[in-house]
Amino acid sequence: MSDVNMSSAPIGSEVLVLHEIVGRVGCISLNRPKALNALTLDMVRLLTNALLEFQNNPQVLAVLVRGHGKEGPFGHFCAGGDIRFFHQAALAGDSSLADFFTEEYALNHLIHTYTKPYIAFMDGVVMGGGMGISQGASVRIVTEKTQMAMPETHIGLFPDVGGGYFLSRCPGSLGEYLGLTGQKINGHQAILAGLADGLIETQRLALIWKTLLSTPFESGEAVERWLQSQFTKFEPSQFPDKAAIDRCFSLSSPLEISLALQQENTTWATQALTSLNKASPLMVYVVLAQIRKARSMGLADDLRMERDLVHHCFHLRAKSETVEGIRALAIDKDHQPQWSHAHISNVKADEWPLFFQSPWAPEAHPLHHLV
Repeated sequence: MSDVNMSSAPIGSEVLVLHEIVGRVGCISLNRPKALNALTLDMVRLLTNALLEFQNNPQVLAVLVRGHGKEGPFGHFCAGGDIRFFHQAALAGDSSLADFFTEEYALNHLIHTYTKPYIAFMDGVVMGGGMGISQGASVRIVTEKTQMAMPETHIGLFPDVGGGYFLSRCPGSLGEYLGLTGQKINGHQAILAGLADGLIETQRLALIWKTLLSTPFESGEAVERWLQSQFTKFEPSQFPDKAAIDRCFSLSSPLEISLALQQENTTWATQALTSLNKASPLMVYVVLAQIRKARSMGLADDLRMERDLVHHCFHLRAKSETVEGIRALAIDKDHQPQWSHAHISNVKADEWPLFFQSPWAPEAHPLHHLV
């Protein structure tokens, strides 16, 4: 028996978010494949409404979420937020930009605190906002094609959507490494970093999904147990270059981290240093502080902090580091961002702390209601 409710916020003729109840599970599919399922404000609202509907429906034992690729279901999960929209809205002073981040972070919180199993199929690209709608899942599934990253420092932003919360809880200094450099990791590495729970090969996903829809599970926990029994087994191992990552990225400042990477003289360190040098020097300082502050925060406080940070990232409009970073990557595509500082050694100690000053009184904060 299928209770189908397909929701849409059309761009052209596309139905951007599909949701339906099949058997005892709620199914959500992101369906903006040409943009690698990058999230729009309408998509955030549709996802939120679908999750609340499923949460209140006793027929639904668990919720499944996946992305549609150009060839059909699965392929790429979600590449993040719609950064072209960010750029346009920031320059225009469009209030929907603020609405996007407030509602996206509230959606991230809903997923982390969801009262039913929420299962994310993180095939293909999983970045930025895609991490925000997957890291709170009770079962996080990756594949051999997963490409996971939080590359925001390369557009003058920071790993938001709860990035401070989940990166700070990676083993050792992996969170600092991933957040500062934006380096991509594969599915197996994501498991080792504590950012995924298990791997299922891409060719098995369609049958796994079909089985979840057709099996008369007795509870949400039974859905989770069955999925976990399908994970591919791995020999115990450690994240590549973990000792060197901890040695370098546990240091107290970005400048010290940079100098330590220069001393390592390995392929890994050279790649990490190259990525670090492409990032916004100012935001590298902000991100290091963000992750370390978040280590002692709960999710709601972290999301409130990130809402403060993102306000500061965009409120300068044309002079915004983030607007410039997006321009270079996605608008003009010259890949030559004119950062406010030429090198991390130029960032002054009194600059980055300004990002952590909230523009709102606690009771007026856009996310004051999160607990």
